[in-house]
Amino acid sequence: MRITPLLRPFDGAGRTAAFLAAGVLVQLAAALVLAVPWLDGGPTRALSCLLALLAGFAVLGAATPVLTRMQRARFLGRRGVGIPAPGRRWSWRQVSYHLLFGPLLALGGACVLTLWAAAGAAASVYVWIWVLPPETRLGQAGYTTQAAYATVAGAAGLYAAAWLSSALQELDVRVAGARLGPSRTEQLARRVEDLTARRSEVVAATDAERRRIERDLHDGAQQRLVSLAVNLGLAKVTLGDLPDDARKVIDDAHREAKEAIEELSDLVRGLHPAVLEDRGLDAALSGLADRAPLPVGVRVDLPARPVPAIEAVAYFVVSEALANVVKHAEAARADVSVERRGGILLVVVSDDGVGGADFTGGTGLAGLAKRVASVDGTFSISSPAGGPTVVTVELPCAL
Repeated sequence: MRITPLLRPFDGAGRTAAFLAAGVLVQLAAALVLAVPWLDGGPTRALSCLLALLAGFAVLGAATPVLTRMQRARFLGRRGVGIPAPGRRWSWRQVSYHLLFGPLLALGGACVLTLWAAAGAAASVYVWIWVLPPETRLGQAGYTTQAAYATVAGAAGLYAAAWLSSALQELDVRVAGARLGPSRTEQLARRVEDLTARRSEVVAATDAERRRIERDLHDGAQQRLVSLAVNLGLAKVTLGDLPDDARKVIDDAHREAKEAIEELSDLVRGLHPAVLEDRGLDAALSGLADRAPLPVGVRVDLPARPVPAIEAVAYFVVSEALANVVKHAEAARADVSVERRGGILLVVVSDDGVGGADFTGGTGLAGLAKRVASVDGTFSISSPAGGPTVVTVELPCAL
């Protein structure tokens, strides 16, 4: 239902008043907790006033987790505001709310509730005044005029109470969110954990999709190209009476089919080779070394296989680094080392080439660094002029 601007302060006024009343009640419970050390007759019997106050604060501190849960339940049940649970059961931020901010807000709530009651009584004077005995009313000279003034003042008081209730409620929500919920540091830590978990899920999903594409290419398009190349080869052998032009077309098509198969095989190996999934990094990197046009030494020392996402990144690092060596380094030899040091998978690719590699030289190193960073790894390269070039990558094994 559309609320006119004049009546908007009264929208939800009953819920707001109930919220403030609940806050007063919870704060009374906190006041009783503080009063526990004084129940034996006060500090004059055994303890000094200071010791009694310290004892009250100690009791309040012990009761802080319970009071915090009560306040969080009040905000959720009466206001629909969920305050996240703090990282610690006890903190000075929570104690400060129950000791300082809570009492002040509860006092403000009690004053507003009193204003509601007084303004309501004044505004409804023409309703309840008839309950009084006639002689009481008639004994007050000009009571009708006074009742009119009281009605106007009561209406204004109700309006003020509605505005104050809303403002006090919003203030309580803000203060409680800052004092009873997780601190800024805890919120950032939780956010980092959440983003890290989500990034891990994205990386895992991307790696799974890459493996699916590799299987589809290997079992689909690549097999069709192989069948096409075989058929063209059979045509070359069996169709001996073809004109020279037709034979040349078949020869060209056969050659291009074989080249397409080779390119597709390289693409599949770059995506996610089947040997990596079946036999792990040692076998996959050995395959890379065997296909390289220069001698490549491979040393893999892993007590157990890393998770697939880390394994795929390590393979990609070595594949791209060796491709750069072949294209740019003019090297006579390269070496690959993969080992685990604690929770880190250390990948080192070195060559004896001319050096001078950098991120802006068009060698794909920037993309390699981004791929490593996607799993929270670190990438570094040492490549002075004249060589050697050493690419070092550290990947978290616990991802």
